[in-house]
Amino acid sequence: MAWATGWLPMRSLRFNLRLRIAAALASVCIAVVVGLAITLHMASKDLEEGLVKQLVSEEMEFLVGRAQVSDVSAIGPNLQHYVLRTPADFERLPPRFRDLGPGHHEIGHGSEESHVAVRDVGGIRFIVVYDSGAHEVRERRFQNLLLLILGTVVAGSLVLGYGLAGVLTRQLTELAERVAVLAPDEPHPPLERPDHDPEIAAVARALDQYHGRIVESMRREQEFTTNTSHELRTPLTAINTSCELLAAEPGLSDKARARIGMISRAAEQMTERIQLLLFLARQPHAEGREPVALRACVEEAADAFQDEMARKGLAFELLVPEDEILEVEPRALQIVLANLIMNAVRYTERGYVRVSYGARRLSVADTGRGIAAGQVPHLFERYYRADDATNGLGLGLAIVRRICDHLGWTIEVQTEPGAGSVFSIVFN
Repeated sequence: MAWATGWLPMRSLRFNLRLRIAAALASVCIAVVVGLAITLHMASKDLEEGLVKQLVSEEMEFLVGRAQVSDVSAIGPNLQHYVLRTPADFERLPPRFRDLGPGHHEIGHGSEESHVAVRDVGGIRFIVVYDSGAHEVRERRFQNLLLLILGTVVAGSLVLGYGLAGVLTRQLTELAERVAVLAPDEPHPPLERPDHDPEIAAVARALDQYHGRIVESMRREQEFTTNTSHELRTPLTAINTSCELLAAEPGLSDKARARIGMISRAAEQMTERIQLLLFLARQPHAEGREPVALRACVEEAADAFQDEMARKGLAFELLVPEDEILEVEPRALQIVLANLIMNAVRYTERGYVRVSYGARRLSVADTGRGIAAGQVPHLFERYYRADDATNGLGLGLAIVRRICDHLGWTIEVQTEPGAGSVFSIVFN
């Protein structure tokens, strides 16, 4: 299932893709509508300006043709004209028109805007005034209508675009959901379907081929691990058998028998560790949890290092209650404890190695050389060894970290150069 869960991010990516498609479609719609709205607005404004100028020009021609008119005439509510022959006529002219020269003028703003045409003919000034305030009011209403239409189009295009994007990405979404539940080591029906679009069909075929390669790779790996397990167990079985035969020989000293017993126990532990490591290599989570007497498990793991601790004069302190029982995978716990105790003994020259337990936290502490702060982040990397390490391959703590990750345990480190280290396993 590790392979299948690797595809889970596609479930979130599809929403991003859908939103991007919806945004693209909405952007196109909005751009088209905005362009159309601007074009309509500019066209209507130019048309209105042209009509007003034409109206004022025609009225000016009409006014000049009736040159005998000498007073202000109200043609309509929006149109007025003035004929100025004498200074008295000029005085009656509204102040805002007095400074205007010949030509066409726009004065005022908004509802106060007016179009004014001025012409001088034979010493007479003709003025035509058209009040375009009503047109400006209608223009603002038209602008508001365009804004309302634009807002409606924006909202509608977003909804429509999101729905249409869902249709466009539906096949990809369904394919991602099917891939997410695939088991890497089990056959499955072809992901490609007759109703798939060509692009989706190509993706489905590629995934089918990739899954086939994974199944074949896992088959070869399982075959390899099975053969490896057999090849490794064969010499260990021979060692155990030889130990049993040697132990049955009469006349052996107690020291020799103790050594034979240690070899036999080490071979048994190696067999169990090989089985567990091969099991972990094939499975995402180790199973087979069972009640384990924790103190006895620690004693068994530390037994292989008693001679080394005695040689260095290290005290072994076991602060684990006699009746403490844990529901764990026993072989995994043995490997973790053995590696942590081995590390503590290896890097401690005087003082003690202490194993304690409380509040679901199992700790292995020592009074050794400690670890520099810059090295702590690399402790659990494969083949990593501290600068002053003289033995070991750098695999012990990497194995511990792998087992803890598989079983959901948390490993923590507290250390100080010259003051020792504490490695703790928290059973979640």
